[in-house]
Amino acid sequence: MRPLDWLVLIGSLVGVVLYGLWRGYGSKTTQQYLLAGKTMPWYAMALSIMATQASAITFISTTGQSYVDGMRFVQMYFGLPLAMIVIAAFAVPRFHTSGVYTAYEYLEKRFDARTRALVAVIFLLSRGLAVGVALSAPAVVLTVIIGLPAHFTTAIMGVLVIAYTVTGGIAAVTWSDFVQMLIMTVGLFAALFTALWMLPAGVTFSDALSLAGAAGKLNPAVWSFNFNDQYNVWSGVIGGMFLSLAYFGCDQSQVQRYLTGRDVTQSRLSLLFNAIAKIPMQFFILFIGTMVFVFYVYVKPPVIFHAQAQQRIEREADYPPIKAKFDQAFDTRLAAAKAHDLPAFQAAQRDVDSARKDALRISGRTTGGGVSVDTNYIFLSFVTNYMPAGIVGLIMAAIFAAAMSTISGEVNSLATVSVIDVYRRFVRPDQTDTHYLSASKWLTGFWGLYAIVTAFYAQNLGSLVEAVNKLGSLFYGSMLGVFTLAFFFPRVRGAAAFIAVLAGEAVVFTTWSLTDMAFLWYNVIGCLVVIATGLLISAVTPSPKLAE
Repeated sequence: MRPLDWLVLIGSLVGVVLYGLWRGYGSKTTQQYLLAGKTMPWYAMALSIMATQASAITFISTTGQSYVDGMRFVQMYFGLPLAMIVIAAFAVPRFHTSGVYTAYEYLEKRFDARTRALVAVIFLLSRGLAVGVALSAPAVVLTVIIGLPAHFTTAIMGVLVIAYTVTGGIAAVTWSDFVQMLIMTVGLFAALFTALWMLPAGVTFSDALSLAGAAGKLNPAVWSFNFNDQYNVWSGVIGGMFLSLAYFGCDQSQVQRYLTGRDVTQSRLSLLFNAIAKIPMQFFILFIGTMVFVFYVYVKPPVIFHAQAQQRIEREADYPPIKAKFDQAFDTRLAAAKAHDLPAFQAAQRDVDSARKDALRISGRTTGGGVSVDTNYIFLSFVTNYMPAGIVGLIMAAIFAAAMSTISGEVNSLATVSVIDVYRRFVRPDQTDTHYLSASKWLTGFWGLYAIVTAFYAQNLGSLVEAVNKLGSLFYGSMLGVFTLAFFFPRVRGAAAFIAVLAGEAVVFTTWSLTDMAFLWYNVIGCLVVIATGLLISAVTPSPKLAE
């Protein structure tokens, strides 16, 4: 990066940290620290919710996902608007009026302490694993840009997040997210406009769309039904709705956002804003990846976008024929694009993809830094090699802002559940508010350090955006099922709910290990198994009143 890029990046990072420290100053009670004293306006919550979702993974991996697989990933969000309406209608008023700090505290009010503890542990396990994946993304950034060791980058980012999250609590996190989302939005527009501007003279926007469509990249709606296909309209609307219901309705990292609202109306507005804005935002990010693909139709890309892996395979004996195949396919594709010969373009694109697949296969078997998937490096390679000074720094700032917003939100929610659902409930009950405030800060620091350590092991998970959603889907269905029982089935009691959650997790993990079913369906299966099991046990077990 050039001096101007570093100035933009460092200025943004320092500004966000200082702003977070300033807005979080004065959190003197546990409620202020964990719920911001319930003072947040809807727009701050809305952008904080969106920023927490839009992690660095979104920028790094989603754009690469579009380059490789087209825009069909957007279908995963087709069920989100419906989910937001349901959550705003049913979950928000219940959580607000119950006076809880966490979603899982509500489960004890409805069921029992055992069910609360089980679901809290499931959250800590799933979100604890995911936070390391989220933090690993910035390490990928600087490793590609200037070759800094990934462990060093991870530690620096983690310490920055810990600084304002420990000091200011949820207020610092929310207001920092607000600014970070603005930075991300500017970065997204800069990335798209620059990609379009850098297309060769004479290549119109219509030409770019035509080539992207011919290559199968403009595929935001796939109507064929297939349980094993990760992304189609059916898995998106149904599985995506269940995933969104679980994430926004049961995951403390999101529930805590709208629990900070001034009232139910403000919290509902924050969710409905996301219902409207999320799909266009995701479509926009994927479209950037598609335009990057078109750019590389005219400018020869590397065979593998991971620079170090590319250098290693060049020393392999079976690489030269693959390189020759790639070069010939690229030249043929370029000639077909200039001649607007779409059938020839499509045939050449298949050869390009085949050569890349062969190269990645060789890379995957090499030692000392080989990769079998380079999705996470495509967008970064484009940004750092071709974008002008200042724009690179702005996009890097957007990526780091996204990473910090996600990590800070997850660390804060992990600490909240640890204090409220575990420490205060089972370890040290009946302590002073000052004691729990201190415990909250210590546990925030602990989870921040935990995120740093686990991020060291999350560098080679393939497409990060898929990895984090697959991980969540192993747990979210059961969580959604038990909250559905809590909200809508008053006959179901604690013992039935507890067993139902265990049954749901057993079925989901069995499905994951024995089938190739797309991960979005795990959310549907887990939820339905929990509901069915809970209702079945309740049907054959006398209710407490009848038993008396």
